[in-house]
Amino acid sequence: MSQRSSLINLSRRRLVQTAALGAACLGLPSLGRAQASPVIRIGFWPVAAGLPFYAAMEKGYFKEAGLNVEAQKFAGAQQVMEAMLAGRSDGSANGTGSANLAIGEIASPGLFKIFASNPSNAQHVLDEFIVAKDSPVRSIADLKGKKVGSGPGIQNATLARTVLERAGATGATVVELAISQHVAAVAAGQLDACYTLEPTGTVGRLNGTTRVLESGVIAKYVLGDPMAPWFGGSASLTTAFLKKHPEESKRFIQAYARGIELVRKQPEEARQYLKGYTAIEGPMTQEVPLAAYTLYNEFTASDVQYFQKFFDLFAEKGVFAQKVNVDSMLYKG
Repeated sequence: MSQRSSLINLSRRRLVQTAALGAACLGLPSLGRAQASPVIRIGFWPVAAGLPFYAAMEKGYFKEAGLNVEAQKFAGAQQVMEAMLAGRSDGSANGTGSANLAIGEIASPGLFKIFASNPSNAQHVLDEFIVAKDSPVRSIADLKGKKVGSGPGIQNATLARTVLERAGATGATVVELAISQHVAAVAAGQLDACYTLEPTGTVGRLNGTTRVLESGVIAKYVLGDPMAPWFGGSASLTTAFLKKHPEESKRFIQAYARGIELVRKQPEEARQYLKGYTAIEGPMTQEVPLAAYTLYNEFTASDVQYFQKFFDLFAEKGVFAQKVNVDSMLYKG
């Protein structure tokens, strides 16, 4: 090899080494090295059911798994689904309305897979009707002809109307309103009641302005059994993300499952992570009732039947353009 060729090759090696060193200093991917882990964008609605996700974020479970997870806060569950549909989010946290997700499934079949859901009922409370503390209303039937609020989005409004109808509160008007405004609207007399989700009932009770009229209403009036599991909210990942990043997806679900395990085994410790993600903080976090959680590999045949019954209501009401098969939406591992 000529001296000139040797000098050229030496210069090339030095350029490559310099580029690699500069990339390392700047935190950029170096030549010949794998790209950094993708940002996993997870949308959440600020309700208590999202607690496993909040805990996993704050306890560093995702970071320990080598993942870069970004929490995206939305005013309603429908917006979470729309962000996934538009490719702006890679998944949803628990608490995101399952029916809202189903509408995304109808719009784009195979859009995502549910890897965990948060069943609630009379024991594991999430859903409830609230009224002003001194309201004369003593039952949902007393809301005949009244003005009743619900959270934003088709799932909340449809469920509020269905419960009112089946409880005998004919002629009631349902008004969609951001969940953060439910307590104030009821306390001020702008609404006679609200169909809402925790921690709203706890916030109103502790500040002395509202009281819970009845909880676990979906299990009772929609599923027909106060103790039936209502899979009202679900955590999911888009199919696009699952296919593009299979290893990161598995690690994400495993880290998320650690959050669920914390809520199950150490609820008192987990509750503190409601702060910053929901409207409740400080000592009040210990007062919030918690939903239950079911991972993709824990669903029983009965669970899937109740989940399907919930979805069938929306098909019957014409909210879904077609029947949605729950089982096909579940992550299989």
